[in-house]
Amino acid sequence: MQAQSLPAALPQILGFDAQRCHNIARVLQREVDLGRLPGAVVLVARHGQVLLHQALGQQDPQIGTPMGLDAIFRIYSMTKPIVSVAVVQLMERGQLLLGDAVAKHLPEFADIKLAHFEGETMHLRAPRRAPTVQDLLCHTSGLTYEITGSSPVQRMYAQAKMGSRARSNREFSRTLAEIPLMFEPGSTWAYSRATDLLGALVEAVSGQTLGAYLHEHILAPLGMVDTGFSVPSEQQHRIAEPFAHDPDGGTQMALIDIRQVPLMEAGGMGLASTAQDYARFLQCLSNGGELLGQRILSPASVRLMTADHLGGLGQETTERSGDMLGRGTGFGLGFSVRLAEGMETLPGAVGLYSWGGIAGTTFWVDPVNGFFAILMAQAPNQRDYFRPIFRNLVYAAFTG
Repeated sequence: MQAQSLPAALPQILGFDAQRCHNIARVLQREVDLGRLPGAVVLVARHGQVLLHQALGQQDPQIGTPMGLDAIFRIYSMTKPIVSVAVVQLMERGQLLLGDAVAKHLPEFADIKLAHFEGETMHLRAPRRAPTVQDLLCHTSGLTYEITGSSPVQRMYAQAKMGSRARSNREFSRTLAEIPLMFEPGSTWAYSRATDLLGALVEAVSGQTLGAYLHEHILAPLGMVDTGFSVPSEQQHRIAEPFAHDPDGGTQMALIDIRQVPLMEAGGMGLASTAQDYARFLQCLSNGGELLGQRILSPASVRLMTADHLGGLGQETTERSGDMLGRGTGFGLGFSVRLAEGMETLPGAVGLYSWGGIAGTTFWVDPVNGFFAILMAQAPNQRDYFRPIFRNLVYAAFTG
């Protein structure tokens, strides 16, 4: 089945300067020419119409394949918003409540402990309250990521190989439940393996595998025909690849193998997709949960997901967590949410929601101005360089 594209229109008709839109591609092409970006696909759409969709550079720099508009990218954490929508769908059907304890659906979490330290000695005790489904969606559950630091709990994640895709989602859940929480639930925003755990929760509640659920209730209804946890053999020639070696001299991140069907369909990082597939997902959200007669969420649920759920809660500050939520930024159910203008260095209206993937992909939706933008690239070590440049370039082209 061929991927479906949103209709196209000239930039100037949609409130964008055509020459400045050309500059978006020109600047990224310069980075390709400098050898810092293997290739990319960019897509910008407003009011349901695409004003920029362009491929640059090489799809596979090892063999010189030109980048195609239909290139398939490992989107890593851009999987999280899609799986978060799946959870909210289950809420809409009355199959769960956001306030449910995780243990109601995954009983292995009934006796979860919290790590408490006196010097170098770790003690375990019950948390003040149980982590909830809402906590998992907005990363306040007390879970963590082994990649964001080297605390004793994070080292336990690494030792348990929580990043492995060689176990089922439920086996992942049971292994994770044996490791203590790093924070009191509800006390700290800490980016974590929570959405991977939501994959197991979706399976437990729906009775389907995560991949089957996503296909039936999100991907197929929206026409996202090139999105999945693996890429079939007949499409593998379209997979975008990174450089073999980091152009800045760092350690090149090994990307997941999307040519093989994984045992674990990782809800937090496992999907592959295209720019035009992800554009259909974002257009659906922009429309209040509906695309071309296919409704996957109610408008009220979209507003709930893209509202701030933190209320000023502090965030984790381990050595590699960084300042993931900048000043004036909160977090909803699967997305960061902009709460104020003028508090961070990037343009964007209040209410802008966004996220990205560790391999170099990113998106944002600006509901106030009615447009969204997607950058697809496989340049993991350069992602923090290209994301702000792309945001600035797009807003520089926007004339209102």
